[in-house]
Amino acid sequence: MSNQRTNDVDQLNSFLRGELSAVETYGQALGKIDEQRSLSVLRENRASHERRADALRQYIRSIGGQPSQESGAWGTFAKAVEGGAAALGTGAAIAALEEGEDHGLADYRRDLSELSAESRVFVTTELLPLQQRTHEALSALKSKR
Repeated sequence: MSNQRTNDVDQLNSFLRGELSAVETYGQALGKIDEQRSLSVLRENRASHERRADALRQYIRSIGGQPSQESGAWGTFAKAVEGGAAALGTGAAIAALEEGEDHGLADYRRDLSELSAESRVFVTTELLPLQQRTHEALSALKSKR
């Protein structure tokens, strides 16, 4: 595998770990929140992150890489959701999830330039618009609280 392909696989796996963490974090929040409006948004966002994780796995394999199996950067947000939702309620969980969405959006934008042109197109057309959507959905939910 060429150096650029190796770099792409490494960066895409970083994105994949973030998506896996998001799925885990949303899963924890869904187990602690009972407000219907919030549950609907959280379920939709979790499903979006699951689809992105699947797309990343497929793309990484298609360029000759091995997809990561474990989650990554959202781990701290998962802990905040786990503790916050129980102790402080739905608002704390939503705030922690929004912080995770901020982090994910910043990661995609910041690290886009590290990718080859081909992988950059994949991220900007397939992943980034979905990340922007889940971020906006959480921001809207938070602002209604």
